Amino acid sequence: MKFPRAYTLKELAQLTETEYVGDDNFFINGINEIHIVEKGELVFVDHPKYYDKALNSAASVILINKKVDCPEGKALLISDDPYRDFNKISNHFKPFEQASKSISDSSTIGKNTIIQPNVFIGNHVKIGNNCLIHPNVTIYDNCIIGDHVTIHSGTVLGADAFYYKNRSEGFDKLISVGRVVVKDNVDIGANCTIDKGVTGDTIIGEGTKLDNLIQIAHDTVIGKKCLIASLTAIAGCTIIEDEVTIWGQCGIVSGITIGKKAVLMAQSGVSKSIEGGKVYWGVPVSELRDRQRQLVAIKKLPELMKKIK
Repeated sequence: MKFPRAYTLKELAQLTETEYVGDDNFFINGINEIHIVEKGELVFVDHPKYYDKALNSAASVILINKKVDCPEGKALLISDDPYRDFNKISNHFKPFEQASKSISDSSTIGKNTIIQPNVFIGNHVKIGNNCLIHPNVTIYDNCIIGDHVTIHSGTVLGADAFYYKNRSEGFDKLISVGRVVVKDNVDIGANCTIDKGVTGDTIIGEGTKLDNLIQIAHDTVIGKKCLIASLTAIAGCTIIEDEVTIWGQCGIVSGITIGKKAVLMAQSGVSKSIEGGKVYWGVPVSELRDRQRQLVAIKKLPELMKKIK
């Protein structure tokens, strides 16, 4: 999330009521998660396991819960609870805006786009030309939709990320201030749910087609001309490269990459990154031919066991 202007380290320290290490006028342009943070932005870290990753990331400012040596060219905000203070920054710069009507006056809708009855379009949404939005679609604030996009009934774009911190009093939600961005010529089936990024964008690439009943989690980036069949669930921060085909009931964990032109057969479970240009199947997933050989071998086991006896 970019700030409306550059803020100084001192200003952010005052906002979060934290100590800081660095020049008063060290400028910060926004906040981001560690996997996509850029120079000029702030990232938070609250576990020793990830200190080095955060300190050595592209981030210019690290919101951290321990006094450590500050890397050259960077600055620190020292907090007893970085998670809480990251939420405080998010709330300050992008507070919740209540809707007052079904289609917000701050939204923009392109030429020849058809909006069917009972569609909700939130604040600052942008919809391109020649789109068709079917009844009972919900489009949360700040979503961006390109040209020639079709969205079927019951689909929800822009719900919050499923991201919580387990505290003694219960689960504490990390506030989502990102967006959903749908590129040109995308079709989205009925009853799909695509969550916005925590601080960045969840992206559906140009020409991609989604079946019904698909869940795509926060900050996932799906490439061009992908086909994804129903009941597939894709966890957050996943990268799916161009022209990937995913058949029904596949489950994909967070933070991995599925290579270009990979094919996932139905009911595959993907727990690590996989190369493109190959066909995969199974749980855990492996190349289809390897899995088929394994099944043939398993069928032969009873006969082999008899011989051993």
